[in-house]
Amino acid sequence: MIAPLQRSNCKPVPWPTWWMGIVLAIGVLLLALPAIAAPTPAKFSKQYAPPPSYSNAELADQDFSGQTLRVAEFSNANLNRVDFTNADLTGAVLSASTMTDTSLRGANLTQSMLDQVKMVRTDLTDAILANAILLRTTFEAVTIAGADFTDAILDGAQVKQLCQIATGTNTQTQVDTKVSLNCPGSSG
Repeated sequence: MIAPLQRSNCKPVPWPTWWMGIVLAIGVLLLALPAIAAPTPAKFSKQYAPPPSYSNAELADQDFSGQTLRVAEFSNANLNRVDFTNADLTGAVLSASTMTDTSLRGANLTQSMLDQVKMVRTDLTDAILANAILLRTTFEAVTIAGADFTDAILDGAQVKQLCQIATGTNTQTQVDTKVSLNCPGSSG
């Protein structure tokens, strides 16, 4: 036999309490949604702007002389006949680019990546290449008078080749080019 239905002792929830529960649930959901960012003040957007990227670009015959191009990206770019004279290329990435008749005279390439670059008649006179990575870069008829290669990463064949043409002292760092390359017979 089935027992007769009995009335529960539960009382209905009053209307205002039920409504407050819904409002609370909506509030929790709104807090979980991503916030819309406020516009960044111009002062900070300039200070933290992303570096310029010229990767895979055709930049032949461009003039970047004297420009600040810190951490700029020039990988796999055509940099033939480009003028980087006295440019600040600290930390720039120039990997796998071509540089024929390119001027890097007086440029700061400290901590730059110049790996797999093909340099033909490139002028590195008085350039700073301290801590730069130059592995698998080829040098054909380059000028390196006064270039500073202190702690640059080069393989033995590259060092041997560059030591044959190394002359001068960098005017900015006062480091002798042969000493910076650790050429045989140089003292430093």
